[in-house]
Amino acid sequence: MEESKPMRRLKRTLTKGNLWLYILSKLRRGRVYAYGLRKEIEKEFGWSHGLITSYVVLYKLENEGLITSEFEGRRRYYKITKKGRKELEKAKKYLKELLMRL
Repeated sequence: MEESKPMRRLKRTLTKGNLWLYILSKLRRGRVYAYGLRKEIEKEFGWSHGLITSYVVLYKLENEGLITSEFEGRRRYYKITKKGRKELEKAKKYLKELLMRL
């Protein structure tokens, strides 16, 4: 049976539309470089996104102080900050509360 348009829209919004949540969640477990991050999200959560999209979101997260980065050889590794951990916990709490109301 084919998925309805509203269901596809919901999935897109909860995944690609909120990629920052998945990135912070993965970085909470340790530092990762962009391509590795993309692959880990695909493996754990079952959906993929473009590599350029990763870089755009990583750039924004770093500008907001939610992550930091450092080069090691040719790779740039990203790491969550204390502020990023707090923001992730706030987002998770919000989502849990929202689900309880539905």
